[in-house]
Amino acid sequence: MSFQQALSGLNAASKNLDVIGNNVANANTVGFKASRAEFADVYASTVMGTFSNNIGIGTKLNAVSQIFTQGAISVTSNPFDVAISGEGFFRMDNNGSIVYSRNGQFHLDANGYLVNANGLRLTGYAADENGNINAAAPQPLRLTVSSIEARGTTEVVQGAVLDSRSPVIDRATTPFDPNDSTTYTHATSIAIYDSLGNTHTLSTFYVKRGPGEWDVYTALNGTTTPDPDDPSLPGVHTLFFDAAGKIDLDKTDGRGVFNVRVDGATLGTGATDLEFEYNLVATSQTGQAFSNELQRQNGYTSGRLTSFTIDENGVLKANYSNQQSRAQGQIVLVSFVNPQGLVPAGGNNFLETMLSGTPRLGVPGSSNFGTVVSGALEDANVDLTAELVNMITAQRVYQANAQSIKTQDSVMQTLVNMR
Repeated sequence: MSFQQALSGLNAASKNLDVIGNNVANANTVGFKASRAEFADVYASTVMGTFSNNIGIGTKLNAVSQIFTQGAISVTSNPFDVAISGEGFFRMDNNGSIVYSRNGQFHLDANGYLVNANGLRLTGYAADENGNINAAAPQPLRLTVSSIEARGTTEVVQGAVLDSRSPVIDRATTPFDPNDSTTYTHATSIAIYDSLGNTHTLSTFYVKRGPGEWDVYTALNGTTTPDPDDPSLPGVHTLFFDAAGKIDLDKTDGRGVFNVRVDGATLGTGATDLEFEYNLVATSQTGQAFSNELQRQNGYTSGRLTSFTIDENGVLKANYSNQQSRAQGQIVLVSFVNPQGLVPAGGNNFLETMLSGTPRLGVPGSSNFGTVVSGALEDANVDLTAELVNMITAQRVYQANAQSIKTQDSVMQTLVNMR
């Protein structure tokens, strides 16, 4: 029986060295998860059962388990490199079958799909042409490298602080003239865009007509926008403010929101008519110098693709030369109740099994899923120092079992030599 015990010990030590050697060999493999050999003792059973004075007959390899601890994150220069910080696996499409991985070394293939070195496609939620994520079902993520078309301005929001201390300008004696600064109290401007992406300057003029009463005029490229009822006159809108300096919505024209329309022929660019909603609800009146607190519009010129970025929630964005960005998809992560039940499939991939449980989908940063880091990779979680110590220990165990065989052989030789 001693020979059997020692042989099982040699076999176990050899398997342990194999596992340690594999860990060491993959110390530089991105996303690799170290393994450990788990052993169990072996006892012979009898018809009557096991007795307390039974002597074991050796050991056996019970399992080789993955250790799914977090690896260190290293920064790279590739924007498509992605590291998972926390729980989750990338969901990879292997010609219709699904595998899971922690290796985030991705690049674009000839068709625009995000793939790894083995050509497996990263899956996620697709986005429509307006950048809205469709979370119906994951699919291989595909990025487009086309330019973004121009968008004409349809909304302008202006939130100015008007100086209540300013003198009143009489409407009858001092008619508004955009070229005469004595006919208005304050002025500001913002760039807006027509349907072809051409830039135009929208100027806004504020004229104080009385306590808490202001007229608002607009001009495009220096020419006042016309009154819709009488195009020969500049369009005018009246703002009223209450004692707290807020817009009195019951008295104010259009409750602080009005439409501006400029004929396409006036633009002179070949674009369609420019019509937008002008929102002044955020305008206020206080006893301080004039200032612009809020100013924005939703148009932009055309732009060419300059770069791709991935945020911590896994949203892939295309960035354009016109300072616009648009979502093109979102990476999904997968978690398992029992990651130890996954089966290594090679190539840094894992396969689900009945022991791992059903995969649960989620986006980075949601629920208990980790976040993702763009331009970074997760290193192997192999502790080389510990592995080298384990290697020495396994070597000593192997030597001890070999010595056990040698000792047993010596005992047997003694018996053979007896006369």
